[in-house]
Amino acid sequence: MRSKFDHQLNDLDKDLSIMGSLCEEAITLSLDILKDDEFHLAEQVSETARRIDHLERDIESQCLKLLLRQQPVAKDLRRISAALKMVYDMKRIGAQSGEMASIMSQKHIVSGPEVELLEDMTKRVSTMVTTSIDAFVEEDMAKAQKVIQDDEKVNQQFDTIKKRLITYFSQPNADGEYAVDLLMVAKYVERIGDHTVNIAKWVLYSITGQLDGDSA
Repeated sequence: MRSKFDHQLNDLDKDLSIMGSLCEEAITLSLDILKDDEFHLAEQVSETARRIDHLERDIESQCLKLLLRQQPVAKDLRRISAALKMVYDMKRIGAQSGEMASIMSQKHIVSGPEVELLEDMTKRVSTMVTTSIDAFVEEDMAKAQKVIQDDEKVNQQFDTIKKRLITYFSQPNADGEYAVDLLMVAKYVERIGDHTVNIAKWVLYSITGQLDGDSA
């Protein structure tokens, strides 16, 4: 019975890894729209977001079956509970990547000093998604903590973009659509960073049994 349960847990890990890869793909495709002027990629991002949404339901079903049909010990129960929470954040990452792609396909964000910073910010959160899922599969607290730390840099980059756009708006020839769209995309990226932090915190909970804010 335990062997079967362990096999089912391994399947859960695999599906979470697939879902994490799809999230990274959605973010990367959104960035490709910006870099390569490949505006048709917006539909691919939407399709990837739909696959993420479908996989979320599959993983939820797996988790509920594990809870109902098996009698998981405390550590296993934490792991399954954490997975249920994590897939919601990954679903939101997929949805927000779709929103990013939709905005960038409007072609208002072309070039500018803020764009390079946005590209770096987006690459950073993409890596954070992968690291957070790896942390869960590998039960690696250090990787989870790194994701939380890296989000501080994402927040700093978002604040820098906001400040630069405020200055940009003061110019007489400022393009309002460029500034508004870029700020909206940056905000979505910042939110994706927040979701990876949520995932990392659930990873820590699955390992330690302590939720964020619990006393040691």
